[in-house]
Amino acid sequence: MKLFYYIQQLYQKHERIIHKKSTAGYHVPVIHKHTTSPEQYIASRKFRTLLFLSILFLSAAATYFIKANAVNAYELQEGIAGEIIRFHVIANSDSTEDQSLKYKVKDALVEEMSSYLTSAENLAKAREIILERIPDIEKSAEAVIIQNGYHYPVTVSLEPVYFPIKVYGAYTFPAGTYEALRVQIGQAKGQNWWCVMFPPLCFVDETYSIVDKKTDQKLKYLLTEEEYDSLKSKKTPVKIKFKLWEYIKSLFD
Repeated sequence: MKLFYYIQQLYQKHERIIHKKSTAGYHVPVIHKHTTSPEQYIASRKFRTLLFLSILFLSAAATYFIKANAVNAYELQEGIAGEIIRFHVIANSDSTEDQSLKYKVKDALVEEMSSYLTSAENLAKAREIILERIPDIEKSAEAVIIQNGYHYPVTVSLEPVYFPIKVYGAYTFPAGTYEALRVQIGQAKGQNWWCVMFPPLCFVDETYSIVDKKTDQKLKYLLTEEEYDSLKSKKTPVKIKFKLWEYIKSLFD
């Protein structure tokens, strides 16, 4: 926002006008309280008071709109989270070997689960399928780990997990808590990998922009128009900082 810049320009313009009229012989109030008459100082204080009130009004208005947008973003995230299940795989550590193993486990589970979740028409059915197959998911993950010469234990669960903002091809999913199929390998202290398991977006990441039409249609069906549009807008949160109070303080120094 350029609010601070515009207010500063207004104040500087006021000072230039006062200086111009003063040098032309006019009797005007100047903003130098140590060298002006009482009448001039009062006029200067009135201007500052008006500026102060204007800043307060604009600051309050800006705060209101920021909060309103934040509430709307929160509601959109909740709506989206209520219709999807994400997939979260956490590596044993950040070593090259453990990170490579993480992707092998991920690939095997995505391939295995995609066929089961294709027929799921809603989140309830997808959840039912995943819960029924958790023992099989554990066995599949353990098999991949053993095949690659490791003996890490595996913990699989379906639970709420916080995710940061994430881009999957043409979709940008907002940060927040989502229900997720969580696969923890060994000590689970390494970098993690995630995607959307239902509807199936697991074959999509930042390097791809093409999304299966059936998945796109399912998202449109499951989400409201506003929720779907927010995924495609690629908007990211913006941090807004105000210097209003610092500027107000400088006016009265």
